[in-house]
Amino acid sequence: MSQQYPQNQQPQGWGQQPPQWGGPPAPKKSSAGKVVGFSCLGIVGLVVVLGVAGVMLGDTDSGSDTGSDGVLEVTASPSAGAAKEKAPEAEAPKGAEGDVKITGCEVNGNTGWPKADVLITNRSSKKSNYIVSVEFVDASGKRLGDAMAASNNVAPEQEVEVDAQSLDKVTGKVSCKVTEVTRYAS
Repeated sequence: MSQQYPQNQQPQGWGQQPPQWGGPPAPKKSSAGKVVGFSCLGIVGLVVVLGVAGVMLGDTDSGSDTGSDGVLEVTASPSAGAAKEKAPEAEAPKGAEGDVKITGCEVNGNTGWPKADVLITNRSSKKSNYIVSVEFVDASGKRLGDAMAASNNVAPEQEVEVDAQSLDKVTGKVSCKVTEVTRYAS
């Protein structure tokens, strides 16, 4: 004779029974909480990064060199190839501007794009990062283009050569000059 058990009661020792047919399906887990959580985490991370960048940029040496020191002139002649001239020697300005000098200015004969050769010498006591803005102007002072050069982790007294390449096509006589230098500790 077989023993009958009530419907919701199981005999002891038989282990877990599989779910019965006709029961409610298991609820699906929503990932909305994860999306909201990661979005908030991303926003907080962005705010932290911007805050750190603001603190670092708030303690920078920046300025512009608008004098005739380090200004190079070159005539752009697309058929003649690249023309290149050396900068005249002059006393370097103080601060971050004094760490940067244009050593060459040329216009690519094939593309007509001007390029400045920039020499960075870290005269500070800390390893530093540099951002240098260069402007290309004609004989009348009209801005023809601009470019940026950058170098990171420049050790004290280390010299680094970088290029400031513009993608603006120019013709005629061109001058290259440093317009702004930003230096901050690495």
